[in-house]
Amino acid sequence: MEVTAAQGGIAEAVRSRPEADRWVWRSTAEVYPRLLAAGVRVERAYDIEAAEALLLGHEGRSGAPRSLAAAWARLRGLPVPEDPPPRAAGGQPSLFEPGPPPLPPGADPLEALLAVYAEQLVRTEAAEHPDRMRLLTTAESAGMLIAAEMRRAGVPWSAERHRELLDELLGERYPGGLEPQRLVELADEVSRAFGTRVRPDLPAEVVKAFARAGIALGSTRAWELERIDHPAVEPLLRYKKLYRLHTAHGWAWLQSWVREGRFRPEYLPGGTVSGRWTTNGGGALQIPKVVRRAVVADPGWRLVVADADQMEPRVLAAISRDPGLMEVAGSGRDLYATLSDRAFSGRRELAKLALLGAVYGQTSGDGLKHLAALRRRFPAAVAYVDDAARAGEEGRLVRTWLGRTCPPVGGAEEPADEAGLPREQEEPSYGSTASARARGRFTRNFVVQGSAADWALLMLAALRRSLSGAGLRAEIVFFQHDEVIVHCPQEEAEAVREAIAEAGETAGRIAFGPTPVRFPLTMAAVECYADAK
Repeated sequence: MEVTAAQGGIAEAVRSRPEADRWVWRSTAEVYPRLLAAGVRVERAYDIEAAEALLLGHEGRSGAPRSLAAAWARLRGLPVPEDPPPRAAGGQPSLFEPGPPPLPPGADPLEALLAVYAEQLVRTEAAEHPDRMRLLTTAESAGMLIAAEMRRAGVPWSAERHRELLDELLGERYPGGLEPQRLVELADEVSRAFGTRVRPDLPAEVVKAFARAGIALGSTRAWELERIDHPAVEPLLRYKKLYRLHTAHGWAWLQSWVREGRFRPEYLPGGTVSGRWTTNGGGALQIPKVVRRAVVADPGWRLVVADADQMEPRVLAAISRDPGLMEVAGSGRDLYATLSDRAFSGRRELAKLALLGAVYGQTSGDGLKHLAALRRRFPAAVAYVDDAARAGEEGRLVRTWLGRTCPPVGGAEEPADEAGLPREQEEPSYGSTASARARGRFTRNFVVQGSAADWALLMLAALRRSLSGAGLRAEIVFFQHDEVIVHCPQEEAEAVREAIAEAGETAGRIAFGPTPVRFPLTMAAVECYADAK
């Protein structure tokens, strides 16, 4: 039985209906934190606004207002209110932050909720693949529940260890907001190397200083600096690394974000067009390796850290249905090593670059030769991403396996590149052959990375259900792209490892159907996050 929760008394309503199969509400982000604060946990829920965003995208209307009020207005042929502006990244919630647009005067909230929900079910059945779209909306709603629970649980964080590593790496703090001791020393080294005072935190000054030394630079990015021979390079690179630590995870960050031994960022499921999560503030998805020394389990507890192994190539095998690549992805061995034995004379690094280059559109130079080898061995896999690229170039809608849709033009975030290959910084607009090709590179990767994000959602949902069903005290406390961390009592660590492994295979089976492709995860049960790598 499905029941709905309207505006008031939600905690009491949920407590009084424990037999409910699924709760339907406007926004998990608004409702569920209040339930968790009241000690109420919900097994399943349907998020109207998350589903609306997916359905609008599938219908070619990405970016249209997604609120309950907007969906109700579209249903009734009324003027559609705009969504409130998103909160600035990094900002803490404001007391005067605008809420969702209200329903028209006289509209009954429960009636509107039920009507929009019923219409969404009809639109889901009209999707290109209704079963997959149904699964996607269910998974996205589950992700919203998990995000709220992760924020409530928080990442175990030792402020003492964090301060120790800052003191160790940055040295003495100076009053008045001045840079710490080690940054001052490195800045002096850089200036001595140039023979004049240069502020290494100002890229324009650094570029001019190198120009005076007869060295032309386009930027101060590390890869560009590493190509040149000058005594300022070594201290400048060290400065940049420590400056990033100081500004992104220094003492000010620690004071702002860590409370009572926990770091609690606000997770935003589906925060990018590919479905990958983002966070609103705190930089949770970019925790440097050195800062991971501060992520420490509670006494008697462990952090079970799990990474999906070579997820995107495995997803490509599953969605392309390429027989040869599915066999490689189901062999139980390292995927790139197996691939290198088949097509690259045992050279694993070439096999990895070739496969990821095909996914990311890096097909110039030696890439053309590698792509030809892949095409001979795995024609269906290469054709799959080629077709996605062609659709993007032609301005057509491009979808993940489950139906998450990349809009045809405008403002989408370029998927990150696992191999560190060059990429566009934002989705290009139409208007030239070059921008169409760039759009094609974007959609080539989107179908793989987006389908991988869908798999990850299902893996998290399966893991959450397994942990709860087993009555464990374990909690999912962190997730980014292909990595999940579960905080659990030491005696539960082995059960958690088994649950994670099973969740990975369950997600692959549910998302992609029966294929030989396996989705293994590398796991470690550690006291400190830094020890898992």
